[in-house]
Amino acid sequence: MKRREILGAGLAAMGTILTHPGSSLALKGKPLIDNKSLLVEWLGQTCFLFSGNGQKILVNPFRAIGCTAGYSLPKVDADVILISSYLWDEGAVEDLPGKPKILYDSGDFNINGIKIQGISVPHDREKGRRFGNNIVWKWQQGGINILHMGGAASAVGIEQKILMGTPDLALIPVGGGPKAYDPSEAKLALDALKPKVMIPTQYLTEASDRSSCDLVGVEQFLDLVKDFNISQLRSNKIRLRPKDLPSKGTLIRVLDSQSLLSKKSETK
Repeated sequence: MKRREILGAGLAAMGTILTHPGSSLALKGKPLIDNKSLLVEWLGQTCFLFSGNGQKILVNPFRAIGCTAGYSLPKVDADVILISSYLWDEGAVEDLPGKPKILYDSGDFNINGIKIQGISVPHDREKGRRFGNNIVWKWQQGGINILHMGGAASAVGIEQKILMGTPDLALIPVGGGPKAYDPSEAKLALDALKPKVMIPTQYLTEASDRSSCDLVGVEQFLDLVKDFNISQLRSNKIRLRPKDLPSKGTLIRVLDSQSLLSKKSETK
């Protein structure tokens, strides 16, 4: 059985899988609520929980190994799960609660009025020959246009820019390694996309097993963007409202990783 088929079998046991472009599913008992704000919660690496419009969308739950070794596992109840790739740090859904709807392929989807687009890009600098493809997720929730780049490593070309547009919020990897932007590449992606708010992802933190994690810290990226409006928050959460977004320029917000560290007994 191929790796993709194994993953599909595992996901099927978790919930409803939507893999075909144009797939549509209304979540029963989940009325569409325009609350005009989006709560973004960082759970480690590229894993985020987005709450808005009466729904919770979880992106890239992981296993605690390597660069995510010291994080608490993201065992949260979500309506939808988006997976960027089939790697250990971006595609662990087997122990999550509930019966979430799971997307792990490119295409256009509509879930209870939220349009979600998966854009396939190479997950490495070798046109995908080493790590395959990475799904960049694009959707609007709580009045915020979101672009989650997963573990992108390929440059944002003209075609990609047309598909990705100009997001209100962009989550961009900055830590380098063989399957994600290094700080310089992340800066190029930031310049190409010009989001109103950018949150760095996938970098070395206190939770990383330094003997097996090939990432660098966020500081190297911040040195390259020191002319931007940068804030290092004391929380792993941020609430965004459309009315508070800047009319020009990009705000860079670094979420706190200390609160994500799991207890020692949980990482053994």
